[in-house]
Amino acid sequence: MRPLEGITVVSLEHAVAAPFCTRQLADYGARVIKVERPAAGDFARGYDRAVKGLASYFVWLNRGKESLTLDLKREAAREVLHKLLARADVLVQNLAPGAAGRLGFGAEALLERHPGLVVADVSGYGDGGLYRDKKAYDLLIQAESGLLSVSGTPEAPSRAGVSIADIAAGMYAYTGVLTALFRRARTGRGGRVEISMLEALGEWVSQPMYYGAYGGKAPPRSGASHPTIAPYGPHRAGDGREVLFGLQNEREWPVFCAQVLGRPELSADERFSSNTARVAHRAELTRIVEEAFAGMSAEAVVARLEEAGIANGRLRGAAELAEHPQLEARGRWRTVQTSAGPVRALLPPANLDGPEPVMGDVPALGQHTEAVLDWLGYAEGDIQALRAAGAI
Repeated sequence: MRPLEGITVVSLEHAVAAPFCTRQLADYGARVIKVERPAAGDFARGYDRAVKGLASYFVWLNRGKESLTLDLKREAAREVLHKLLARADVLVQNLAPGAAGRLGFGAEALLERHPGLVVADVSGYGDGGLYRDKKAYDLLIQAESGLLSVSGTPEAPSRAGVSIADIAAGMYAYTGVLTALFRRARTGRGGRVEISMLEALGEWVSQPMYYGAYGGKAPPRSGASHPTIAPYGPHRAGDGREVLFGLQNEREWPVFCAQVLGRPELSADERFSSNTARVAHRAELTRIVEEAFAGMSAEAVVARLEEAGIANGRLRGAAELAEHPQLEARGRWRTVQTSAGPVRALLPPANLDGPEPVMGDVPALGQHTEAVLDWLGYAEGDIQALRAAGAI
């Protein structure tokens, strides 16, 4: 039995944050019924056409779900949703601010009608405060949270290369839902879980916030190098390729000087006598390191780092992740089906013993509408009437 088998989740979701939450639930056995707008669906379906004509975002975020189309502006469709929620354990939604409430599906009203339900509301800024009604997208939250100010180069800030604010909110929604379900198992009561993207990413940006608020100045933008640890980042080898490595404690510094650079006397140099000193003299240190690497290939540098026990990594392209030898060696890839054919997908990172995660199909728009309505007790004639009225 999978951990969440028997749990039914209904999602009023689009884009990234809420779908990322519900995909985790689906992977571990929950039945996730994704409510989409007829004809249009989740707008993430149209973000790109990179995966055999399908959107990379949608394929990533929506495996293992059932797609039910409902036009919630119509009373008949709202009644279908209420019948669905009467049989559900969880509702996850990230509609526009206030939209769920205007449709009659705000948490307070739902919990009065369905007291055992867990309602997870995901928004940009939360349901109170000055920014309550402000639109929020991932890049904008990266800016508002301060992440953008510490990402990039000294010349210009840079967004994180993935939708990190959405992912943070989705992960807190996932853990919040699990926590609420655990509480319900003990008390019998459902309840509300509220997550804002700003607060989720704010948690992740707390270390540079502390550093800046209490240290007197913010961490500098330093590209791919760590802003407050040196050496820690990319360094060029003699063949022009870059090797990333980092020292995490003072014990490693003399080992690095002697075994990697071949210059044991540097460990006593006052300019580099502590991490704080090395950060202050980063440019000089980088020059010395790259001079030592000038006669070596990247492979030779990595071999020396490995022999010395210094942590290192290769700078890979994002597409190269699909061929990463460690993922291959651990058997992390599975095949999932889509309307455009099979695609590869990574197993979820939490490796629980017992049956494997579900790794279900990526649904076509409205693929499960009739099956879900049949499960709710709608006769064929009723389904056709809903379709004729534009409710599904």
